[in-house]
Amino acid sequence: MIKNIKQKFNWPFLATGIVVLFLVLAPLGPKVYPKDKNPFSVIKEKMQVLNQILVYVNELYFEPVDMEKLMEGAFNGIMGELDPHSIYIPAKNMDEIDEQFRGKFQGIGIEFDILHGYITVIAPVADSPSERVGLLPGDQIIAINGEDAYEITKKEVFEKLRGRKGTPVTITVRRIGLEEPFDVTIIRDDIPIYSVRAATMLDDSTGYIWLTRFSATTAKEVRAAVKQLKNEHMTRLLFDLRNNSGGYLEQAAEIANLFITHADTLVYTKGKRKDMEQVFVADPLKGYDDFSLIVLVNRGSASASEIVAGAVQDLDRGIIVGETTFGKGLVQRQIPLVDGSAIRVTIARYYTPSGRLIQRPYKNGDDHAYYRELYEKNREAKLDSLKKLRPKYKTRHGRIVYGGGGITPDIYIPRKLELQKTTQDLLMNAKRPLFNWASVYASKYRDKLPDYEIFRSKWGLTEDDFKDFLSYLKQEEIKYDSATIYIDKDYLLNSLKSQIAGAVWSRNEAIGISLQFDNQVQEAQKYFEEAAAFKKP
Repeated sequence: MIKNIKQKFNWPFLATGIVVLFLVLAPLGPKVYPKDKNPFSVIKEKMQVLNQILVYVNELYFEPVDMEKLMEGAFNGIMGELDPHSIYIPAKNMDEIDEQFRGKFQGIGIEFDILHGYITVIAPVADSPSERVGLLPGDQIIAINGEDAYEITKKEVFEKLRGRKGTPVTITVRRIGLEEPFDVTIIRDDIPIYSVRAATMLDDSTGYIWLTRFSATTAKEVRAAVKQLKNEHMTRLLFDLRNNSGGYLEQAAEIANLFITHADTLVYTKGKRKDMEQVFVADPLKGYDDFSLIVLVNRGSASASEIVAGAVQDLDRGIIVGETTFGKGLVQRQIPLVDGSAIRVTIARYYTPSGRLIQRPYKNGDDHAYYRELYEKNREAKLDSLKKLRPKYKTRHGRIVYGGGGITPDIYIPRKLELQKTTQDLLMNAKRPLFNWASVYASKYRDKLPDYEIFRSKWGLTEDDFKDFLSYLKQEEIKYDSATIYIDKDYLLNSLKSQIAGAVWSRNEAIGISLQFDNQVQEAQKYFEEAAAFKKP
């Protein structure tokens, strides 16, 4: 999804006309009109029909009718006849959606789950009040402002812990290794919703950044992550955009600019009206060219992610690895409506520097087929077989790239993770057995663990640790298949090690450990020699 926030939409008199027609037009008899009437004539007559329908339904339908629900269905139907990304957003959903893109909310800042009936801290949000007062993964919040929090619902957690900046909330915490609970008062503050899920070193020279969305703070976050990794002696970067569905157009251009050090087009848009068209050109002073770059994508990488991947590929800054991306090259603008709802309507198409339209074909009104195609098991093979029919373009250095549907990677690396059902069940178990076991382990042995560099490369859990984990599962009455669980023992031990790293250090270190069993990440690193060829000498 692309959102353009710079320009304002100038409504013609049409909006007022629709409202007036809706309120005052009386039911009229049916009329036949030619198909070549202009849009305003069609709108006028169809509004009369809509008015008739509403009056008859209200007067004649045999049961009471929720007119608000009925009209929202009509609005959804209108937007559904356009492209798959134009939608109607009810007023009740606006706050949640806006929050995702503003990049912050107000509260205490914890990732949590309800385990054994209590709020359990999975991780304090970085630079949040919870982190500042020292909350740790595994902490249980057993009371809020003196009120017992046992068997609290997640909805109630949000209601009680979120609140206006500057207001206090006192929580009672039970911590692993301490006999008595303790109280701590937290002053609520702005809580950032980070786009950068992780920024860590995979080895002495390889940096890794995992970007999950393009929100209002994304460019600032990524620039800070790059600087951090460069300070840790990064000479090559793996930039992970897998399953990143997009966000703000301007932020996508800013991220692409971070990797480009010459004045060139990053992305441009074309729409029905000239004021919908934009060209984003790189500022050479904003970019870095002193490390090699690999961008990792998959079929869930869409929109803004494709802008970045397309710019990197077209401008020969690095190589793209993974799977062919989603194929969304449409720009939406969110327009507020009089009742607090909004529509997100497609206003333009975007193009990569070489002129590629990334949007894959679709049929208006058939969203099911549009998304079903994305999940076909043989999708990559089908796309590869159709390459001869797809339009060809050339990068700045003359390489052939393909348009007509997503960004085709330079190196195809499919995701390979085949886990036993018992392992999958453990990973998805609501009791979070891996997290809980690792939290207890970290509490017991925190002072005996080596520094992270040694922990990452040399330290490992033992066979006895694995048996202890299985004993814990039995103790908690969590069922598993003893005949197959050992097949995935190495994967489970790595997952436990990752959880320990998160408890002792932070999410960055936890993800750095988990990536050791991510085949796309591991295989992608084999191509840094090819990527280095694109680095400025």
